[in-house]
Amino acid sequence: MASDIKDITIQYEEDDVVLVKELAKEVLSKGAWTTIMFRYQQWDAKTEAYGPDRYSIRRYRKVNNEYKQQSKFTISSVQQAHKIIETLQNWVGEGDSE
Repeated sequence: MASDIKDITIQYEEDDVVLVKELAKEVLSKGAWTTIMFRYQQWDAKTEAYGPDRYSIRRYRKVNNEYKQQSKFTISSVQQAHKIIETLQNWVGEGDSE
C-alpha cells in the first residue's frame, strides 16, 4: 500500500517481467477519497509484446495513512472511451446553459 498519492501505481511485475506497464496517471481528485485514472498496457505472453492501450479509473480510500483501492472501472475499448468522452461533453455542455 502507498501512503502518498504519487506512489500509487498499477504497474505490476512478476519474475522480472512487467505484466502491467503504466503509461500515464492523472489524479482526478485528492483527499481521504482519491480518484486516479491510469493509461496502461498488458503483456501478452503469446505474442511476447504489449497489447493495446487500456484505461482504468480507480478509487482509493486513505485508512491509517495508507491508500487502499476501493473500486475500479476499466474502459474496455477505445470505442467505449470515445463514447464516454462524447457523453460527458454533451452532459457538461448542457450544464453550461443553466
